[in-house]
Amino acid sequence: MDISIIIPLYNEAESLSPLFEWVKKVMDENRFSYEVIFVNDGSTDNSWQVINELSQKFDNIHAIRFRKNYGKSPALFCGFEKAQGDVVITLDADLQDSPDEIPALFSMIKNDGFDLVSGWKQKRYDNALTKNIPSKIYNSFARKVTGLKLHDMNCGIKAYRKEVVKNIEVYGEMHRYIPYLAKNAGFTNIGEKVVEHRKREFGSTKFGMERFVNGYLDLFSLWFLSKFGKKPMHFFGLWGSVMFLVGLIAIILVGLVKYIALKNHTPAPLVTSTPWFYIALTMMILGTQMFLTGFLGELVARNSEGRNQYNIREEF
Repeated sequence: MDISIIIPLYNEAESLSPLFEWVKKVMDENRFSYEVIFVNDGSTDNSWQVINELSQKFDNIHAIRFRKNYGKSPALFCGFEKAQGDVVITLDADLQDSPDEIPALFSMIKNDGFDLVSGWKQKRYDNALTKNIPSKIYNSFARKVTGLKLHDMNCGIKAYRKEVVKNIEVYGEMHRYIPYLAKNAGFTNIGEKVVEHRKREFGSTKFGMERFVNGYLDLFSLWFLSKFGKKPMHFFGLWGSVMFLVGLIAIILVGLVKYIALKNHTPAPLVTSTPWFYIALTMMILGTQMFLTGFLGELVARNSEGRNQYNIREEF
């Protein structure tokens, strides 16, 4: 099979039929063999009914229905597991991503040798204050942290070599950083393509302003996990040792002051009257705690099981 198209959705019933018809038109014109995988992320409208009606007409439609709303990352994770195409393409369900981009994206993977191609919405039709400006700031920061020179890391339309989606784990809200996940998994040939961004025709966006705060926190988490996720002792043990050493030096200074005063038969200051005593106490406690945190992190890293387990109501 040439292409698997994964469409995560939440309350997008009105756009599903026109989106599938558009996808079908593009696929037929280019004679691609393909499947469309809808992942219904706990929609409360009649999205699942629309998907069922489409599946009765076309046998290349597959679908997953969550019992509740988990988020876009779990939807993509389950879609990636189900995908069978040589190239996997993701589209948002709101008709703001153009299926006309699919042939060029497919060619970049199959003919140009890219592992992943991320869309770049160079011209956006979103609200400048709530989406465009924060998105530019976020992407600028993400480029510096990840080392990937992508203008729109969170773009919904992306193309992947099949091996990529089978070797990365998308969890939590890490869908924003899939190119970084791919890079950390060893898939470094990552490209970018300018894509058309269209105005939303139905409904409203399902993402609030909190996504920017969560995005920065997730980026730091991902950076830390990529550096120390399998060796947490290297981080906590190092800084724990440094803090303990600083505390040890401080307590030695306190002891020397006391010893010199006694040797010279001068009044010795109280141990608790010097700031070095509190520095020593604080640093040695923090150092010990960080060292223990490193040990616990090692135990968790070595014994953790898969965290991507979701309650699926129906699937076909």
